[in-house]
Formats: sequence, C-alpha cells, structure tokens
Amino acid sequence: GEIVVILGPSGSGKSTLVHDVLYRNLAATLRIESQDEPAPLRSLTGTEHLNDVKIVDQSPLSRTPRSTPVVYLGAFDLVRQLFARSPDSQLAALKPGYFSFNSGAGRCERCGGNGFEKVEMQFLSDLYLTCPECNGTRYNQSALEIRFEGKTIAEVLNLTVTEALSFFGRGAAETTRRAATREAGLKARILLALRPLEDLGLGYLRLGQPLNTLSGGEAQRLKLCTILMQALSHREASAELLILDEPTTGLHFGDIEKLLTVFQRLVDAGHSLLVIEHNLDVIKCADHLIDVGP
Repeated sequence: GEIVVILGPSGSGKSTLVHDVLYRNLAATLRIESQDEPAPLRSLTGTEHLNDVKIVDQSPLSRTPRSTPVVYLGAFDLVRQLFARSPDSQLAALKPGYFSFNSGAGRCERCGGNGFEKVEMQFLSDLYLTCPECNGTRYNQSALEIRFEGKTIAEVLNLTVTEALSFFGRGAAETTRRAATREAGLKARILLALRPLEDLGLGYLRLGQPLNTLSGGEAQRLKLCTILMQALSHREASAELLILDEPTTGLHFGDIEKLLTVFQRLVDAGHSLLVIEHNLDVIKCADHLIDVGP
C-alpha cells in the first residue's frame, strides 16, 4: 500500500536488484511462470501480503497492427454490440461479429481488415501501403453504410480517446435520462475502459491506432490502464506489487503529474508500487526511498 522508489547512479545495480533478485524470487514464491532463474537469496519475507507481482515495462504490446488501444482494453466488443443494436443492423439481422476487422464479414476482403497492404523488401524494412479498396478504413462498403448515432464503425475507430469520451459520454447521458437501457450500460462500460487513457495523458491516441506504432512510454502507460481499469471497476481486489523501471522517461512534466495521480489511485486501491526512478518529482512523492548508490 505504498510507493517505494529505488534510486542511485547508473550502474549501481538498481535493475539487477529489482528484476533479477526481487521479481524473479517473488515469481518463484508466488508460483508465477517465469523462464528466468531467480538470483541467489538468503531469505524473502512479506510475500503473504501479495497475491501477484507484475513488471510494467516499456516492452512492445504487440508486433502486429491488428491490435489497437480499443481492442487491448476490451472496449471494442462493446462498440460492436452498440453497432449491432442500431436500426440498420437489426433490419439486416447483423450480429456484433460482423463488425470485427479480424474475422467479420464486414471487413475488407482485399487487405483482410488490416487497412493496408504489406510489401516485403529484401534488404530494407517492409513497406505498408494504404489499401486501395477500403482506403485504410478496414471495412467494406456494406459495413460502412451502417451508422450508430451518425458515425460509421471506421469513423469511431478514427476518434481520439478524448473525442470518444465526448461521443459516448453524451450518448450515455441521453439514454440514461430516457431509461436504464442495455445501450446505456454498454456506453458506461466503454467510458470506464477509455477514461484511464485520458487520465494517463494518452487522450490523443486514436481508438484504431495499431499498437506496434506506440512508443515504449505509451506502451507502458497503456499497460497501467488495464490495471487502473480493474481497480476502478472493483473487479479485482487482490493486492499486487507493480514494478516500474523509469516510467517518466521522455514524459512532459504535465504528463508526469498525471502519472503520479494514477500512482496514488493504484495505491488507494490496495496495490503497492516499486519504481526505479531519477525524476525528482517522483522521488519527492515516494513514501519510502531505497538508495543503492555508493
């Protein structure tokens, strides 16, 4: 239930202590699958207070363009359900699966729902060209004729997170005033999934942006979003130790302020944070400091 910051000069052993010694031994104790052997350790106490340990690093979330922020956070299923409830969809007896760009019948057949075509280069990086048939929308013309509250499925995927919060939030308020409908419940769940992105300064991301185009810092904050979403929805009450390795790298001081607010919300939800950091704003907000310097 605290924020602990590990600090020290480069090469002092911060990452070795956290990753090799602490995380790997915790993973072995908590029976979490790991391919790496834990570093030798005399004893490890306090594990009874934790149910899980996670490293929230800057490794890529996906190497394929098929996964997007709205898919990663589990909100795209809800969006597809809303489109399936539109009058045009009900008239054509369409199901939510029709609007999947991975396997649905509404996806563009030429590009397979990718929105682009891959051109393999022998000695250079592969090229990705916009699909000439769907013009990058991922869907065929029949799917693009179906609208939900004035927008096609492709237009919704092109919304930024901030724009999507406004779009679904306005609709949720209107439907809630009419009646407590299933549609209002779907919109509320979409807002719950997307709001952590805004809270972490990722409101500029588009819902359909491929995850393999995100930077390391964006990927790390998106991973935090899933944990924050679980905390806000109270679906998971287990106490977790979250390990972050220099999460402020490349962030504007305004985004660092938002990140610290989210850190505190995670602690309030019962989690514990162990952060390797040099940033003074993070250091001054820590409950405890561990200096591994000389």
